[in-house]
Amino acid sequence: MDSFLTSVGLGDSGWLAPAIAGTFLLVAVVLAGIFHFLLFPLVIRMTGRTSSDIDNRIVRATRFPLTLGIVVLGIYLSLTIPLDLNGKSQGFVDTVTGVLALLLGIVAFASLVSQAFEWYIDSVGSYTRSRMGLRVLPLLRRITTAMIYGIGALLILDLLSVNINPLVASLGLGGLAVALAIQPTLANLFAGTYVMTEGAINPGDYIELEGSVSGYVIEVGWRSTRIRTWGNNLVVIPNAKFAETIITNFNEPQSAVNVFLPCGVSYDSDLARVEEVSREVMAQELEENPHAVKEYGAWFAFDTFADSNVNFWLFVQAKDRLGSFVLQSSLIKRLHHRFGQEAIVINYPIRTLQFPEGWGPQALVAGDGSIGKGRYGRKRSSSRLGARRRPSGHVRTSAVATDSEVVSGDAEGPGASGAESPGGGLGAEGPGA
Repeated sequence: MDSFLTSVGLGDSGWLAPAIAGTFLLVAVVLAGIFHFLLFPLVIRMTGRTSSDIDNRIVRATRFPLTLGIVVLGIYLSLTIPLDLNGKSQGFVDTVTGVLALLLGIVAFASLVSQAFEWYIDSVGSYTRSRMGLRVLPLLRRITTAMIYGIGALLILDLLSVNINPLVASLGLGGLAVALAIQPTLANLFAGTYVMTEGAINPGDYIELEGSVSGYVIEVGWRSTRIRTWGNNLVVIPNAKFAETIITNFNEPQSAVNVFLPCGVSYDSDLARVEEVSREVMAQELEENPHAVKEYGAWFAFDTFADSNVNFWLFVQAKDRLGSFVLQSSLIKRLHHRFGQEAIVINYPIRTLQFPEGWGPQALVAGDGSIGKGRYGRKRSSSRLGARRRPSGHVRTSAVATDSEVVSGDAEGPGASGAESPGGGLGAEGPGA
């Protein structure tokens, strides 16, 4: 073989090492091409037959890093095996190869994480109850990818024999200072993340905050939540306060809203007829009102014996909050009209005053028109008791009593000592005392 190489002019063995190096490099490039253009399409075709595409995404994410890894491996072998490198050169090659391998590994891992987030957004996230959380996932994907590249950069610096301890310490102190400086912003950011991922509030929902504003949700952002009130005004609420308050969502768990209507009728009413008329009114509303939920039905029950009426309530359901106002208004008008036709009385608040026998306005009025000083030791001017003195000494009185006025006088009746009047000593006993 040596004589043959010498006959063709290749007797010098100086060319052998570069030839072997070139052979390693050529083999690596060919293998990378086969791996990239032949094996990967075959693997992708096989993974495409599965029910989930997560495996397909994983293969696609690692395609370019693995292909470049084969090329880097071929370059490393072509430099270290055939070539007789000294210690310094070998250390340099090892360091560069290690940096390239670590960089490719970081890129592959970051691609895998990114594809995992993409798979969740496209496949799983579309079936979730609320799509509000999908706004958080892209941000989390960017933050996670940035953290992976940041940690990878520190590892590369450490591989290059760069002391990263001062850098890590400065990053920690700098991060603490930044966190303290932007603490309100971070609080709103994390609260906005919580609000979005919770899925309890969505744009278009009508909500009411405890002791605060109420209106329609326009947008849930990273820093604040925007609400449009009934006055068509925009209210911006920081997410830190929004996440801590008690919220009533009128669109959840469903958009239907219950309509509860209390009412009352006189004690003289026929309660059976009242119930019959009320049920007829609710049945008509369910049939004719487009805002009513017919499938929910109508409910009626008497509630309490109140001061002036026998109270009861009507219970139906509207399709949404706006429809509940229309349904309640129509129900009140229809019920009032039917009660008028049936002569069913809804009483005003009234109060009846009953006096004991021998005790009343006539026994309390003195001759001068003032209220006599009785048991309770008070003497008041009778502005609501009119008195006219007859020539025979009799007094004609008229009394008007209200809920807020109770006349107190001498409860002992005849024989008690009253205030003497200037006109002849008319006291609590009446004429002739």
